[in-house]
Amino acid sequence: MKIIEENNFDLHDLEDWLVNKIGLSEKTKNKIKKNHQFLLKKVSENKAIYGVNTGFGALCNSKIQNEELGLLQKKLIQSHAVGVGEILPKKISKTMLLFKIFGLSKGYSGVSLSLVEKLIHMYNTNLIPVVYEQGSLGASGDLAPLAHLSLPIIGDGELWYGDAIKNASVLAFESIELQPKEGLALINGTQFMTAHGAIVLDKAKRLFDKALRIACLSLEAFEASASPFFAINHHLRPHKGQIFVADEVLKLLGDSILFMSKKDTVQDPYSFRCIPQVLGASLDVISHVKQIFSIEINSVTDNPNVIEEENAIYSAGNFHGQPLAMALDYLAIALSEIGSISERRSYKMLNGLRNLPPFLVPKPGLDSGYMILQYTAASLVSQNKQLCSPASVDTIDSSNGQEDHVSMGANAATKCLRVIKNLEHILSIEYLLACQAIDFRETDKMGSKSKILYNLLRKTVPFAKEDRAFKNDMVQAHQIIVENPL
Repeated sequence: MKIIEENNFDLHDLEDWLVNKIGLSEKTKNKIKKNHQFLLKKVSENKAIYGVNTGFGALCNSKIQNEELGLLQKKLIQSHAVGVGEILPKKISKTMLLFKIFGLSKGYSGVSLSLVEKLIHMYNTNLIPVVYEQGSLGASGDLAPLAHLSLPIIGDGELWYGDAIKNASVLAFESIELQPKEGLALINGTQFMTAHGAIVLDKAKRLFDKALRIACLSLEAFEASASPFFAINHHLRPHKGQIFVADEVLKLLGDSILFMSKKDTVQDPYSFRCIPQVLGASLDVISHVKQIFSIEINSVTDNPNVIEEENAIYSAGNFHGQPLAMALDYLAIALSEIGSISERRSYKMLNGLRNLPPFLVPKPGLDSGYMILQYTAASLVSQNKQLCSPASVDTIDSSNGQEDHVSMGANAATKCLRVIKNLEHILSIEYLLACQAIDFRETDKMGSKSKILYNLLRKTVPFAKEDRAFKNDMVQAHQIIVENPL
């Protein structure tokens, strides 16, 4: 079991958290209980507290009677559960639930221990709420998605039951009565954005490593020169990611005769020669965005903030997703560029250069070879470029102008997830082409590490002597990219 302590979540551990049950430390339980009692004391003083005994958004000046405070919170969740679009993958919804538990466990939200324990029970029994992809402006928190996440708490909405979806009422899911502020604490927050970002970042680091190894295969297949990767070039311009990538290429291909031998060509195309500069820049972005999300996941992002040590309740704006929106836009650009330079290498390997046959088949003309795979990669690369139009510069008025600047971070999140899914396919195409091109070389002159990657594909995808249904090859390559740790 994983125990929730203050500031103890690291993005490296996401997969470990998702496969384990969770619990609260005694210190965390006590902090939650103490904070909740403080809120109830403030409510008893009958002063206006936003979202506790007032309406929401533009209705913040509407006073609510004490006997209706629980009903107010229930109605809030019901009225805000208006998400549309695709159902989120169960893994993302479970990550949202985990991050919501983290936030409420900080002890600054005023919620009861029973509410947090109810969320933990749902998490530990794998009763994960069904959440929809669209509906959040990423500013008052991810209101619509988090309302769907919260519906089962009040006996409504849908839950994942294994791989099926069931209504909470059909499952006889035991609901609870909400106390003051609890509905607001549940739907205020950035957990939709952070869950998407965490999943993308987890994929990004794994995919970056694979992109680098596939690029090494292409360097051998194209018989590119090793000299642009020598350390002296990169210490003259010491960006951390650039130095790392150049060093990794030489480590991976240090025993490759195809790569390390002296070449007659004066220069290679940028898509080969500038791998350290391009992939290194993307790696630096991934590292930067990871820092942003690490802070956010370990933060309190609902509203108002219940701060007992100052004897105060502050209505502030920690739910605003601007840091995440900008980071997700940046991350999408970095991932898109990994795919963009990959597709250019694929294109070059099909051009009949460096003693490779056009379209990488022995008899081009009768056979089209891998011609159209590059079309597919180009289509995905272009879509990624379109998806990289920033969401974070957009905003729109909501709630009668009370919420007059929004982050659009939720849209940035869903776009970024789409970019990385496209990237998986772009890299799988380069992988196929690089292995096919290497078969026109002397494979015994490959580097030992890249030979492992080559052999992994050749277990299921043979050399293409002539045209065949290449879609099957693409599926096999994609499966290796997504599932194999390499």
